[in-house]
Amino acid sequence: MINSKYFFQGFNCIKKFDSPAIALGTCFIAIGSLLKNLGFNIQESIFSTLLTYALPGSLVMAESLLVGASLINIFLAVWLVNARLYPMTVSLMPLLMHESQPKWKYYLSCHFIAVSAWLIMKNNYEVVNKKNRIDFWIGIGTATWCVAILGTIIGYYASDYLNKDMMIGLAIVNPVYFSCMMVGSMKNLQVSLSIILGAILGPLFFFMSPEWSILYGGFIAGTIAFFIGELNVK
Repeated sequence: MINSKYFFQGFNCIKKFDSPAIALGTCFIAIGSLLKNLGFNIQESIFSTLLTYALPGSLVMAESLLVGASLINIFLAVWLVNARLYPMTVSLMPLLMHESQPKWKYYLSCHFIAVSAWLIMKNNYEVVNKKNRIDFWIGIGTATWCVAILGTIIGYYASDYLNKDMMIGLAIVNPVYFSCMMVGSMKNLQVSLSIILGAILGPLFFFMSPEWSILYGGFIAGTIAFFIGELNVK
């Protein structure tokens, strides 16, 4: 069973002043409004957030529906845009794995991998012993999931009062917050280099390939920063 003490300790992390919960909620307000404008009813909108959860995946799904894409194309588009969650999972799972915990907890918790929840966990995992980190993580994931669903509901019913510019502004709050948090985490050479190079290379690659600029910029910046950091250690 899930240890309720550590579950609620993780759940309550969204109340901290530096939590991305508010930023996440505002983004899903935009998602809720967008889904209503696409013709979704409230049940379908909530179900969409329950399943996709991560913001970029929800945006891609909504945009694909808007242009009349087929279900297979929507599936592939959402799958590809959420590929960024793979390295997050790889970096997070070693912090959570413990031989005493059942496997089903890890399978369950995979659905909670998203930028906001990942960021909260990475900033707080050291306060919990490794054995109970999975329960702590499930609490964090459940809390951010609830915030996303609540934001979707608010956005759905507030859509008549939100114009296009307001929706765009709400949608970019979380990426801006995440960028600020990344700057705040520049405490070693590798992290600092990856952020600085990514900020430089991303816009440069945009002029060559707008669709792939973020992927190219992030991959090359991260790779260069990793090897420079390794050389510096040696």
